Amino acid sequence: MGNIISTRITKENEIVFEVEVSYEEALKLQGNIKNVYLFSEDASEVKTNFSQRGANESTKYFLIPKELRGNLEFDREVVCQKIDTENKSIFIFLVKEFNENKKSCKE
Repeated sequence: MGNIISTRITKENEIVFEVEVSYEEALKLQGNIKNVYLFSEDASEVKTNFSQRGANESTKYFLIPKELRGNLEFDREVVCQKIDTENKSIFIFLVKEFNENKKSCKE
């Protein structure tokens, strides 16, 4: 977890953020400096639930709320990342978007 410590607007109307994160948090980026997204856990508003199925309820599911399903197609590649904080776990799922023109998934 980090904090935005300053912002400035460029001539191109882009916003430059200066962020402060712990060393451990910076390591989680694994050296990546592109395709970095900022989000605030305080902005999460849509409530959802878990589901359990199978023998001894060993299979766990995240339920996607109706208002977030949109045009979701379930034959897409999905990758996941888990970020553990002191008192929370954050799961990030990336679903490849379907490109109708190329009949394939965008990279």
